[in-house]
Amino acid sequence: MTATATSTLRLGTRRSALALAQADIVARALRAGGQSVDLVEVVTEGDRSNAALASMGGTGVFVTEIRQRLLAGDVDLAVHSLKDLPTAAPDGLTLAAVPLREDPRDALVSRDRRGLDALPANATVGTGSPRRAAQLRALGRDLVVVPIRGNVDTRLRKVAEGEVDAVVVAAAGLSRLGRLDEATEILDPAVMLPAPGQGALAVECRTADSDLAALIAEALDDAHSRAAVTAERSLLASLEAGCSAPVGAHAEIRSGDHGEHELHLRAAVVSVDGSRAFQMSATGPVGDAAGVGHRLAARLLEDGAADLIGENP
Repeated sequence: MTATATSTLRLGTRRSALALAQADIVARALRAGGQSVDLVEVVTEGDRSNAALASMGGTGVFVTEIRQRLLAGDVDLAVHSLKDLPTAAPDGLTLAAVPLREDPRDALVSRDRRGLDALPANATVGTGSPRRAAQLRALGRDLVVVPIRGNVDTRLRKVAEGEVDAVVVAAAGLSRLGRLDEATEILDPAVMLPAPGQGALAVECRTADSDLAALIAEALDDAHSRAAVTAERSLLASLEAGCSAPVGAHAEIRSGDHGEHELHLRAAVVSVDGSRAFQMSATGPVGDAAGVGHRLAARLLEDGAADLIGENP
């Protein structure tokens, strides 16, 4: 089936509360333009398993089934958390839109509303992310980092019930679920760099559906958000690191000395135990976002960061 502007679009999404909230953002934008949209819920490999994401290969575990449904024509478009996407796009699919990005930073949720610096010695901090775990250990604090899985509600409940003293989650997820007020602290990227693409959504459709791609782009694509995540993901791809690797990156679009916009990218590759880290930044034209990411990755690799990317969490 080839979707048209007059048919009801079938939007593929995971069925978690956060995924459905993200799908609703896309659906509402399309409906505002007069388009009819139905949500199609898909259960992915990452949803079915309780194993650590890194042990499952990390990259693609939340998107493969949805992409298969899209390629098979069972849905017309799909929405993903962009940080979950493998950096190599599959044949036949197009990234039609990157909507306006939410806050890309990480958030700490703790018992007793203690900030990161106020957590006591040997406080347990839960995260399922090797990137977050590595950066927490790199702080040199007496924190006990413990692996956890589950949706946002499950992770926050572990704090409320005393299973852990705190968790680190994406601020964007809390915001989209209407729970941002539960964050104790939004972590500055100088303390913890977010995952490449964190806070952004990706809307895909089949490459052959060029009219639909144009419709989606007009309704949803944000040029600055797309440039920022393009730089971050170019860096990740050039490092040959997956979305579960201990790599943090944050790109911003800023005004330059002469009023024009420029892209500023910061990145870090951190050892699993937090004992070693390579941190660098680069600046370049917004129109060369991929090049900025690629060149910064090359500098990190020249400095020795490749040794840390292959570590096992």
